[in-house]
Amino acid sequence: MENENIKKIMHVLRHAPHGTIYTYEGLEMILIMAAYEQDLSVVFIGDGVYALKKNQDTAGIGIKGFARTFMALDGYDVEKLYVDKLSLEERGLTEDDLVVDVEVLDAEVIGGLMKEQDVIIHH
Repeated sequence: MENENIKKIMHVLRHAPHGTIYTYEGLEMILIMAAYEQDLSVVFIGDGVYALKKNQDTAGIGIKGFARTFMALDGYDVEKLYVDKLSLEERGLTEDDLVVDVEVLDAEVIGGLMKEQDVIIHH
């Protein structure tokens, strides 16, 4: 019997990682929710794909980079990381440019996953 207290929660990260607090706060929320053993997934769409880019140099903007923190998600059993294929391609990135292993999906597949969620949180 499934635990009815476990919810399927998808976090959608759409913003570039720096210049706003959306992505950083989204990451913090994901880590907190992971402690409560929910069924979490994270999808990166639009400029949100930049949050996972390797070798970000944030010295010029005077803040500490946090891209590597996404590597900690695996330790919290947050393993469902999805990236929108078109968003990646439009930004000239490939899976090899990212700090974590992701599943690259078409928008239609991501939409299907969204329909299966109990909650979707946009950051």
